[in-house]
Amino acid sequence: MYVITVVGNLLFILATVSDTHLHTPMYFFLSNLSFMDIGFTSTTIPKMLVNIQAQSKVITYKSCITQIYLFLIFIILDILLLTVMSYDHFVTICHPLHYMIIMNPWLCVLLVLACWIMVVSLFYGTGIGVYLSSAVTQNSHSSATVSVMYTVVTPMLNPFIYSLRNKDIKTALKIIFKRATMERLFCLELNKMPMLTRLKA
Repeated sequence: MYVITVVGNLLFILATVSDTHLHTPMYFFLSNLSFMDIGFTSTTIPKMLVNIQAQSKVITYKSCITQIYLFLIFIILDILLLTVMSYDHFVTICHPLHYMIIMNPWLCVLLVLACWIMVVSLFYGTGIGVYLSSAVTQNSHSSATVSVMYTVVTPMLNPFIYSLRNKDIKTALKIIFKRATMERLFCLELNKMPMLTRLKA
């Protein structure tokens, strides 16, 4: 599930970056959301997999603080990006003729930067003391199940939700795979050619 999450989100980012038709505010925000999902899952899942393999729940204090810090950053960034995307949809529906003027590239970058900057200040300003000092005891089995649902399943499904029903993303991915296949076939054919023929060429 972790591998599917990372690969799916990376493919989505690659598709949006490589296809110029997808250089729109909506896909810019979606690719940022995919990046957040990769960071969100990479904060907790690798350590969880190590713990499952080693049958151990031990984590150092520094690792715990780092994990909590990154975990909260990516959660809040997800929420803020979804808010920004809601504004993007609002402009699309209510002001379709002025959409490209309102949602210009500078505004899109500023909105994403603003999300990165309400997260850091909020976390350092008010959150760190609350989250690091609180100790709540819960049933470990039920909390583990719930944790897997929101840390693995949701980020894994996001790229499929945004891409499988989207013709533009499908087209971009087909172009990427076709290009990669052609390059691979070319390299294989080149390797099959005798050395003399290649030298003549």
